[in-house]
Amino acid sequence: MAWLNYHHLLYFWTVARTGTIANASRELHLSQPTISTQLKTLEEALGQKLFQRAGRRLVLTDVGRTAFRYADEIFRLGRELQESLSRGPMSRQVRFAVGVADVVPKLVAERLLEPAYGAVPDLQLEVHEGHVTQLLAKLALHELDVVISDQPAPHDVKVKAFSHTLGGSGTTFFARANLATGLKKGFPGSLEGAPMLLPLPGSSSRVALDEWFEKRGVRPKVVGEFDDSALMKVFGSSGRGIFAAPGAIEDEVARQFEVQIIGRTDELKQSYYAISVERRLRHPAVVAVAESARKEVLD
Repeated sequence: MAWLNYHHLLYFWTVARTGTIANASRELHLSQPTISTQLKTLEEALGQKLFQRAGRRLVLTDVGRTAFRYADEIFRLGRELQESLSRGPMSRQVRFAVGVADVVPKLVAERLLEPAYGAVPDLQLEVHEGHVTQLLAKLALHELDVVISDQPAPHDVKVKAFSHTLGGSGTTFFARANLATGLKKGFPGSLEGAPMLLPLPGSSSRVALDEWFEKRGVRPKVVGEFDDSALMKVFGSSGRGIFAAPGAIEDEVARQFEVQIIGRTDELKQSYYAISVERRLRHPAVVAVAESARKEVLD
C-alpha cells in the first residue's frame, strides 16, 4: 500500500487556498521551485492532475477539488487535535454532519435529531438541507455522516448507500378554528369543496394525497400549492385553507401554528429513512436517532 506524503498534501492544500505558488511560497517559507517539484511528485503519486492553469493562477481540476475537500478536512482535524490536547482530553466536540432532504418537514427533522444531543454529551450538530441526490453526493464524499429522507436511496443514483428504516407516520389534517369547526364532523367527506393547501404537483406527498382524495371520492378546492411545507403551514395558520402534516408532530403543529385538528388517517402513511454508507449504523449520534425514532417518534 502506497503511503500518502502529508508534507506534499500540505503544499497542495496551501497552493489551492492561496491561488498561486508564489503566495504559498511566502506562507510556507519555501522556494517556489521546491513547492512546484513537490506538487508534481504528489500528482505522480496520485496518478491524477490536480491543477490546471488559468492565466497566472492555478485552478483546481475536478479531481483537485475532491482532493482539496479531503485535505481541508484532514488539516481541520489536525488543528482540532492540537487544540483538544492543549485544553485537555475531555474537551473535544464530536461533529455530527446530517443531510436533511428538503421534503422532510422541519419539525419532523428536529424531533428525529434531538436525541443525538442526549447520546453524545459534547455534540456539534451540522445540518445541511437540499435535494436528496445532492445530499447523497456529499455522503459519498464523507462530508455527511447520514442523510434523513422520506424515501430510500434511489437506485439510479450511483452512490453505494444503505437505507435504514426509521419508521412511519400517519397524516393529520389541520385548519384555523373558524374553518376547522365545521369540517370535523363527517371527515373526510367534509373536505369536499373545502379550501385546501397542498404540496406542489409531482412531489411524492402530493401524489399520495391526490390518490387518497380520489380513493375517498373527495374533491377539495385547491387554493394554494407550495414547495416549502413550513410556508404552507404559515398560510394555513392565517386561515387560508386546510393543510396536512405528519401525525407524529400533530401536537407541535397545532401549538406552533395555532390550528385545530380536523381529522386523521393511517391510510396516508409517510416513512422516513436514515441513509448511510455503512450497512450497519456506527456513529453514536446516528444510532441514537434511529433507536429513538423507532421507539418514540415514529410508528
